[in-house]
Amino acid sequence: MKTTALIDTLWDEYTKITPSAQTIHDLFSTHGKLKNDHIALRTFNDPRICIDAVAASFIDCGYEEVMTYEFPEKKLEAKHYQNKNDDNAPLVFISQLMLEQCSTQLECIINNALNSVDPSIFRTNLATMGRLWENVSYELYQTLRAESEYAAWTYAYGVRVNHFTVFVNSLEQFETIQDVNEFVKDSGYPLNISGGEVKGSAELLLEQSSTLADIQEMNFEEGSYSIPTCFYEFARRFENEKGEMFMGFHADSANKIFESTDLNLQMN
Repeated sequence: MKTTALIDTLWDEYTKITPSAQTIHDLFSTHGKLKNDHIALRTFNDPRICIDAVAASFIDCGYEEVMTYEFPEKKLEAKHYQNKNDDNAPLVFISQLMLEQCSTQLECIINNALNSVDPSIFRTNLATMGRLWENVSYELYQTLRAESEYAAWTYAYGVRVNHFTVFVNSLEQFETIQDVNEFVKDSGYPLNISGGEVKGSAELLLEQSSTLADIQEMNFEEGSYSIPTCFYEFARRFENEKGEMFMGFHADSANKIFESTDLNLQMN
């Protein structure tokens, strides 16, 4: 699968459960052509669906690993990838929950889900497969949430994109990320304020903000319940003293961006 086809497939799946992203995208499109800065996917560090397994789809499209990140508070690790053949291709950020650092109960729930999957499925294009296990329990979802919102979200949705990102630098009518934030809020979409509306700074060469995840109903074994889906991010990048655009990420900022899917933030 070529890069464009892969990203388009991921966008289609993402907007199905994040209609606000399509609406915001269309609103910005009236001010010029949008460029996608990066996409992010979530998974678990089980060898069957770990970062390296998910990244294989992108490696086949010309991506290469650039950097590793750690989030000890959330028991997460991540890697980001850049396409060596296409400068216009978005960066890819893949994170995983370190199961062995979690409770035995959490690890057991995720292992049971993974063990229910036909092993041959793990050899497919994992980046586009979504949730591989068929049934999800709302009781187990709530149990996971009590320990890790990230675990609960990934249990419910599987390996999939949790956000796309508008490259603010490409927007002709918006000079700052604060301008972008005001436009989004004025359009009726609340922002993730954990750590402030803007994560990062010009000094760090990267500013980020994001909406809160959409809320939609999902069918669980016990019935239908409303839970967070995905969100839309905005990133402004700056050049260093050599005139080179910073193309990485900062763990402290990403740590707060993760929380855009936290149900607790939606309730505050």
